[in-house]
Amino acid sequence: MLKPRPVNHHRMFLTCYEDTFNYGWHHVDLFVHDEYGREVNWVHWTVEADGPEAADVSVRREEPLLRRTTDWEPKTSAVGAPYWTAEVTWDADS
Repeated sequence: MLKPRPVNHHRMFLTCYEDTFNYGWHHVDLFVHDEYGREVNWVHWTVEADGPEAADVSVRREEPLLRRTTDWEPKTSAVGAPYWTAEVTWDADS
């Protein structure tokens, strides 16, 4: 039986988006999921532009110890909005 509240930090990844519907909110999310894919926690911050390049710039500025471990993978949401995900880890050398 799964515990009702996920607590184990198993996977950490970034998600960035294209502002398809012109909401004017360019942002990056950092998600933490448990070993069952359930969300444990998340945080987000605004970026200057849409897409992976702007996300990488913002991560270097906002969270310099956060290192991307995979390439950005393009995806499309259920409503047709493009977004990208990439696995990340905290830099153990710093």
